Amino acid sequence: MARGLALPGVCLALLLLAPSHLASAAAVEDGLLSNGDFETAPAGGFVKYASVSEGASSIPGWTINGTVELVAAGQHQGGMILIVPQGDHAIRLGNDAGIGQVVQVEKGSEYAITFSAARTCAQLESLNVSVLGGASQTVDLQTLYNIEGWDAYALAFQATDEQANLQFRNPGMEDDPTCGPILDNVAIKKLFTPDKPKDNVVINGDFEEGPWMFPNTSFGVLLPTNLDEQTSALPGWMIESNRAVRYVDSDEYTVPQGKRAIELLSGKEGIISQMVETTPQKEYSLTFTLGSAGDSCQPPMAIMAFAGDQAQNFHYSPMGNATSQAANVTFTARAERTRVAFYSVYYNTRSDDHSSLCGPVIDDVRVWGLNGAAGLKASVGMLLGIVSIVALVLF
Repeated sequence: MARGLALPGVCLALLLLAPSHLASAAAVEDGLLSNGDFETAPAGGFVKYASVSEGASSIPGWTINGTVELVAAGQHQGGMILIVPQGDHAIRLGNDAGIGQVVQVEKGSEYAITFSAARTCAQLESLNVSVLGGASQTVDLQTLYNIEGWDAYALAFQATDEQANLQFRNPGMEDDPTCGPILDNVAIKKLFTPDKPKDNVVINGDFEEGPWMFPNTSFGVLLPTNLDEQTSALPGWMIESNRAVRYVDSDEYTVPQGKRAIELLSGKEGIISQMVETTPQKEYSLTFTLGSAGDSCQPPMAIMAFAGDQAQNFHYSPMGNATSQAANVTFTARAERTRVAFYSVYYNTRSDDHSSLCGPVIDDVRVWGLNGAAGLKASVGMLLGIVSIVALVLF
């Protein structure tokens, strides 16, 4: 989430929330915010299929601005059933309506907010996520990435104070006031930027550091466009294009190594990149692992890898029973910072669900110099990795 993107209209709406109406802040821990799943009953209890809340204490743990409806699983609206991402309840934001919570944070630290969202009856619904006095970003809900009708997203912000006033707002003004995005499962996680490993200038190349992921969720977490690598839900990385990439873990997906990886979606519309420190005129090797997420993604699968002025296409074609393969691009640095980037060559969907987007997985991204002893050591390590994969396949 880029800093300094708060829009005047957003600021005006947020200023309507007087400090006395803010929910009391509590020490924040990684995981759900206070009543982040909206399963805590209001003072009057849950009203089946018809709970419209207005006022500072209508939804425990949250303050609201405008018409915010507490919806239930199975609730009908017109000829459709409203989507509740998880559990029995969620909230729907009416025209220009918002919901917020104040959380205790560590000033100067970076945090990722994970939340689930779905649209109702409007095609162009979106959700603005902001921190009062800081970052603001609008997530487009028009594209659905799976057939369930909802997706989990993650955005990041840097705390400018010891309290963060987190706000979710529906910026739309539909003719039908019952249309509006649905919000559920709001969680937070403090982010840490990993140190650069020895003989590798890529930060977080194994993707192990990232946003909160809910257990037993088979759709991963979408990382929408983010052009500020300094404040990213995936530390060190930027999402450059207008579509998201998917952050996946080994509990629900096939991950080449470790716990986390990135699944590339939507062809050229889902680009992940990083600017790495290099020495001009020095030769480097970009290596990474290319794999399948094990989610029935239809072939062919391939990625385009960029390193400086070099670009190379890699098709996913593992040997035997292997689920991943090693790849390498050699390049000569032209500047003190070099861009490495990846995107999926194809627009893939699942064979068992043609409405769900999928794609190849990348993991273990490394960039090392090929000159001198460090380069030799790195090259030997790469060779040993390839030998290990071949041995695993043969034996």
